[in-house]
Amino acid sequence: MKNIFIAGYPELTANYEQALTSLGAACHTALSLPDPSAYDALILPGGGDIAPNLFGQMNYGSHKIDATLDRLQLAILKSFVADKKPVLGICKGMQLINVFFGGDICQHLLSAPAHEYNTETGQDAIHETRAFPGSFLHKLYGERFCVNSAHHQGVELPGNNIRYIQYATDDVPEGLFHTYLPIWGVQWHPERMCFSHKRADTVDGSLLLSAFLLQS
Repeated sequence: MKNIFIAGYPELTANYEQALTSLGAACHTALSLPDPSAYDALILPGGGDIAPNLFGQMNYGSHKIDATLDRLQLAILKSFVADKKPVLGICKGMQLINVFFGGDICQHLLSAPAHEYNTETGQDAIHETRAFPGSFLHKLYGERFCVNSAHHQGVELPGNNIRYIQYATDDVPEGLFHTYLPIWGVQWHPERMCFSHKRADTVDGSLLLSAFLLQS
């Protein structure tokens, strides 16, 4: 059984835990520095916007910022990177990975309405993406497939050894990987695309989560 550390608030990560335990993993969710040797992998979950000073910018569109949380999640990520343990960043988690390796964030996308969570309907946005041939996402889902979306920001300049491998039709990056470390990131929410949250209008998010557990 894979033992996964989720770096988030326990009251906000139930969907992640449900999806991973449905795949046979054990989860521990906390916001304290763990011993990476006690875990097989790290999940960086979604959340609010990252404090802009952490990627060298003034605030020109970020909100729902928790800088203390950001610094703690980056410290947890640093410990797993040092141990060369697998990491999967989801939504904000993907952005944290890019920032950690020296990349930055577009603080408000011009096409944000196509990506944002709809607070009136309580629904994620849905849009088509394309994956680069040969990438792990292409192997799982093919070249073109639909995902959910709940963000108004996006990664911009890639961090050191970070490669973008999936884009929305408006060229917003939707997936990344590190060139030599076992680190993946997606801008979408696979935990809200599988099992009891499985949708007919997107691919099955459990395929990605299962593939991540296999490499852990």
